[in-house]
Amino acid sequence: MTHPKHYDSRYRAGQDNVRIFRMELHNPVFFITALLTVAFITGTLMFPADAKVILEQAKSWSIENFDWLVMISGNFFVFFCLLLIVLPWGRVRLGGEAAVPEFSRLSWFSMLFAAGMGIGLMFWCVAEPVAYYTNWSGTPLNVPPYSSEAAAAALGAALYHWGLHPWAIFAVVGLSLAFFSFNKGLPLVTRSIFYPLFGEASWRWPGHIIDVVAVFATIFGLATSLGLGAKQATGGLHSVFGVDNGLTTQLLLIAVITTIAIISVVRGLERGVKVLSNFNILLALLLLVFVISAGPSLTAVAGIGENLSNYAANFISLSDWIGREDEAWYKSWTVFYWAWWISWSPFVGVFIARISRGRTVREFVTAVLLVPTLVSSIWMSVFGGIALDQVQHGVGALAGGIDDPSLALFHMLENLPFTILASLVAVVLVLTFFITSADSGSLVVDIITAGGKLDSPRYQRAFWAVLLGLIAAALLIGGGSDALSALQAGTITVAVPFTLVLLLACLCLVLGLASDK
Repeated sequence: MTHPKHYDSRYRAGQDNVRIFRMELHNPVFFITALLTVAFITGTLMFPADAKVILEQAKSWSIENFDWLVMISGNFFVFFCLLLIVLPWGRVRLGGEAAVPEFSRLSWFSMLFAAGMGIGLMFWCVAEPVAYYTNWSGTPLNVPPYSSEAAAAALGAALYHWGLHPWAIFAVVGLSLAFFSFNKGLPLVTRSIFYPLFGEASWRWPGHIIDVVAVFATIFGLATSLGLGAKQATGGLHSVFGVDNGLTTQLLLIAVITTIAIISVVRGLERGVKVLSNFNILLALLLLVFVISAGPSLTAVAGIGENLSNYAANFISLSDWIGREDEAWYKSWTVFYWAWWISWSPFVGVFIARISRGRTVREFVTAVLLVPTLVSSIWMSVFGGIALDQVQHGVGALAGGIDDPSLALFHMLENLPFTILASLVAVVLVLTFFITSADSGSLVVDIITAGGKLDSPRYQRAFWAVLLGLIAAALLIGGGSDALSALQAGTITVAVPFTLVLLLACLCLVLGLASDK
């Protein structure tokens, strides 16, 4: 029997922590991130117009100067993960040969998917394909809108944004964290990945900077998802019950959901996040089966294979960034998505690392990369395919395209039987994805700002749940009528520097795996 070969590091999780009111606060990561986060919230709430201008300028500058970096990196992460599946390193078990998985495969998959991108899929599963088909904000590869080529390109591009690339980004961070924590005995924090490069300096300022950037990437990536979730949930409540879906309602909903997330995060991983994640998957499956049964079933089911084929056919063209005729489209969509996934990667990475002890490298990468890609493809094909069918046949509100993306899903459901019940289920699903994102995100941010300690006080985790809710609210307020753009701006701005961190992480993982003999 073999055991993990730990690095000979003197550092132990939480050794630099300051204990205030029994809280475990890493010095200086907690104080820097908390103070800057509070300052951002305060400044945005006090000067929303100025905040909007600054965010938009930062977004434009980042895209114009670093779109190439984001595109190249996204492609590299996919290639890197596919190599890990076939190389001999795939046999390495996270935690050593004696390690046993903590969760069943079903619970494991439910948690990584619910935390990963469930809330985003709910928001964009209808809006994105319809937007591409109708030229709402450009078309992929400049295909003519409202054409047969546009329908194929719309679903192929949607699958591209929700397929291998995001999960490769998540897999890189998750696998790196799990390996260096479980196999090398280092704390479950982002800086641990870079021990092969920095050595003991990982626990000093180079590591502090990495963790601070990771926390901010996580906060803004999550805030974007929470903001989208609030907009869609209030849109659904407006469709079902006629509730006003303005900013006040969105802010009230964020407050309610944040409160529920606090309760969940206080209950812990086993009794809180796991239970909600399993409920999410069951509810999502019920909604998927209903939509297939109630809509044009042949269109929904037959379209899955066709859309996967379109995804594969357009993969190279959509991955290129040189000489693109659809420059405005790929910068506003693909670059944003890659930035969003990169900003989410510390959060999703820490979380899936935390629940993946006992899996082999090959099992981990295959599951994280391929299974969610297939599920996302099925979900997007069914919902997006039926929505495009409605557009093409002039059925309902979608016949004229989309006006508000947060209402697109409910416009599609209006043309199916049991509209109110289906819309209500969709609202509940959005809310539960909202909660699992908030509570698992709070758990992850707390781990990083507690120096890798996994048993910090419950009210310390609740503190981050509150701040995440406040960031989402601040971005919605700062964005005014164009809140979606403000949410995107914050994400892209923070994700660009973290892209460099992820590229270095790949190098460090190779060095670590090579030493695991």
